[in-house]
Amino acid sequence: YMNWKFILTVFLLLLLLGCVEKVPSEDVPDTINKELWVKMLVEIPAGTLEKYELNKSSGILQMDSIDGKPRLIDYLGYPANYGMIPNTLLPKSKGGDGDPLDVISIGPPAERGSMVNCKVIGVLKLKDRGEQDDKLIAISKNSSLQHIKSIAELEENYPGISEIIETWFTNYKGKGKMTSAGYENQKVAQDIYAIAKAAYSN
Repeated sequence: YMNWKFILTVFLLLLLLGCVEKVPSEDVPDTINKELWVKMLVEIPAGTLEKYELNKSSGILQMDSIDGKPRLIDYLGYPANYGMIPNTLLPKSKGGDGDPLDVISIGPPAERGSMVNCKVIGVLKLKDRGEQDDKLIAISKNSSLQHIKSIAELEENYPGISEIIETWFTNYKGKGKMTSAGYENQKVAQDIYAIAKAAYSN
């Protein structure tokens, strides 16, 4: 037979566990502070000039071309790693360009074609010849800036980085072709990501 002290101990433990209030993990009111980590496919490593992009039909990274000639950026090299988030699609009906989400990831140069884990901290609102061309802003996991959680924090602690990125993207195609409406916070970026994930699934 079972020892009565053992039975009493088990009963008391069950009683105590039943008194612990469990808060559902999804029931978090402050959604702005929930970090969004994504996997980015690197199309163009930081510092390079060759314009590569993923061919959506073949799934192969290939160099872009204009009039049959390889496309090279006629400006300074990319200020950060540039690429896209797989399994996303921002339709034109939602203000996108019908392609996967573009992302700029601040950190050391990554190999073209590699996947980089990065934390989304905001979005740069751009227009390319009048069409919406937003870029998510992220921090690479292996970056010395990985502790940064927002555009505001980036600007406060590392003055100039956000300005460099905005200046670069509004000038690398030539004067007046790209315009910027500035940065939006991580909550706006998360909303854009959620729309793109849902659009891809549908």
